[in-house]
Amino acid sequence: MAATTLAKALNNGLRAAMERDPKVLVMGEDVGKLGGVYRVTDGLQKDFGEQRVLDTPLAESGIIGTAVGLAIRGFRPVCEIQFDGFVFPGFDQIVSQLAKLHYRSQGKITVPVVVRIPFGGGIGAVEHHSESPESYFAHAAGLRVVACSNPADAFWMIQQAIACDDPVIFFEPKRRYWEKGEVDPAAEPPPLFASRVVRPGSTLTVVTYGPLLRTCLDAAAAAETDGHDLEVIDLRTLSPLDLDPVVESVRRTGRLVVVSEAPSESSIASEVAARVQQEAFYSLEAPVLRVTGFDTPYPPSKCEEDYLPDLDRVLDAVDRSLAW
Repeated sequence: MAATTLAKALNNGLRAAMERDPKVLVMGEDVGKLGGVYRVTDGLQKDFGEQRVLDTPLAESGIIGTAVGLAIRGFRPVCEIQFDGFVFPGFDQIVSQLAKLHYRSQGKITVPVVVRIPFGGGIGAVEHHSESPESYFAHAAGLRVVACSNPADAFWMIQQAIACDDPVIFFEPKRRYWEKGEVDPAAEPPPLFASRVVRPGSTLTVVTYGPLLRTCLDAAAAAETDGHDLEVIDLRTLSPLDLDPVVESVRRTGRLVVVSEAPSESSIASEVAARVQQEAFYSLEAPVLRVTGFDTPYPPSKCEEDYLPDLDRVLDAVDRSLAW
């Protein structure tokens, strides 16, 4: 095993998929010569050529529309959306075409397109560069939505998403791109559409995904000094949601805190809370609590520390749940 950054793990995963299947293409703004804003595609155009790693115009609708056509012709395009807030010009193509073609054709057409979206805040960026739009896509029937949170998952999940015959929206936590972790290319990867218990515990269940997994693990370590044993679960898959491990955990702990950067209204956090209440109502010792971004547009970067859920806000929710 070798320690590598999340960005490099994605690069290695893309490279492995391209070596395995000549029909895999990478396309997006500055993904070729520059290697992507975050260098996730660094070196791929040099090694695989301009026919397989395509620098596109600054037109997200055109990127997705072209990928749909390529997928219908048998290719497996991987589209990079440079920043989360830039995906909306391509939103029509994603929800009106990409999500529906398989159903519209009664299963005769598959559109194995992966749309990579760096998401979340915490990098001191300007407007449209720090958003969390995952709930939009999780709500669109016909799309699969996943979010990696560490280098090992990034390496395996991008390959599994590319191999999937359904369209996959692939969220990458941009503020975690440079964090390192162990990646074993010889390991047996977990299933793509499955959540995972990252830290076993018995006092309270914390559920999160993407950039806030590290925050929640830090909160669990801090809570341990007060004698609280928190179980931390990484959702990994946002659509379809795999809540069996969450429900099983809540039936043991009796308490649940859901943590996400996205605004709470009509969110992934809301859906988790509703489903767990439905499945494990008689096991709950306290209301399900949510720790999220606020229901406002993302603020200027000088204010983002007050906007984003942090260790203190997670621990405050833990204390309120335990005090119930």
